[in-house]
Amino acid sequence: MRLLLDTHTFLWFISGSPNLSARARTIIEDSSSERFVSAASLWEIAIKVSIGKLALAESFGTLVPQELQANDMSVLPVKVEHLAKLTELPRYHGDPFDRLLAAQALVESIYLVSADEKLDAYGVQREW
Repeated sequence: MRLLLDTHTFLWFISGSPNLSARARTIIEDSSSERFVSAASLWEIAIKVSIGKLALAESFGTLVPQELQANDMSVLPVKVEHLAKLTELPRYHGDPFDRLLAAQALVESIYLVSADEKLDAYGVQREW
């Protein structure tokens, strides 16, 4: 299973948060799953850390690479095809990062692991 973790999913997974559903944890931990975190999610995290809206257990530059490697997660770059799809999406969701994740999931035909039910309006394959 190819998985794109929403920003909150990635953060909840690496912190062991009880907010992460049992189903999400199971599919992320499945060794046969191919796990991706969008460059857009990493950008969102970096922005929130830099403006004081998010505190991490360690510095961004230490924690994120360490967790990506430890959990065998790859960074999904933002491609022109993703942005082209984004321009076609209706504005069902006001968060630009979530809309980009939806576009990436659609273009890549990948499951989006997210608690955000608003994303269903885009026709993504959402797991939670």
